[in-house]
Amino acid sequence: QYARQARGEHFKGLFAVVAYPVDPLAKTAWLESNKDENGVLDLKGLRPEQVQGFGLGVMNARAAYYAKRDGRFSQFLTEGRSFGPHGQDLVIADSIEHYNDELSKELTNLTVTANLHMRAIGYKPFVAPAFSSGAISILMTLRKQWHCGSVFLGGVYMGVKNRYTEHGLETEALALPDALYERIVFAAENLAKIV
Repeated sequence: QYARQARGEHFKGLFAVVAYPVDPLAKTAWLESNKDENGVLDLKGLRPEQVQGFGLGVMNARAAYYAKRDGRFSQFLTEGRSFGPHGQDLVIADSIEHYNDELSKELTNLTVTANLHMRAIGYKPFVAPAFSSGAISILMTLRKQWHCGSVFLGGVYMGVKNRYTEHGLETEALALPDALYERIVFAAENLAKIV
């Protein structure tokens, strides 16, 4: 409904998606805004860079939490990155410069299952995502600061470090180790199967 309304009103601002599953919902919003009244894709709605999903911020914050608690992951705090969807195919890299595939996969697993541990002790985690992925990430976006968010890359919306500039959307460009790149490609391929 809101994507179609954005189309109808020729909306020129940022269309923020803050709901789970954020990555497929961001793509769905973009697609729906670009369909005519007969459901035909005509690309007269939102531009891909106008839509951003906000869900990776909390995953990045959870990885940082574990990095602060366990010295084996401490390099994440200065050298690490988060990629991909908020969910099972999340990719946490302990370090870009000194990537350790085994440690990165362990940190990824801890990050992905963190909310399950909270639920097991009787809490539903909603405040942290509202701050990390919602309020903080959206404010950083509006301030043109680097942040974690899902943007249109290769036909899918996928979480990466990005920012808006006077010239448009900028995503972080990194030389990635092969093992890390393969994990990211796997996540992107799985996202492409959803929408």
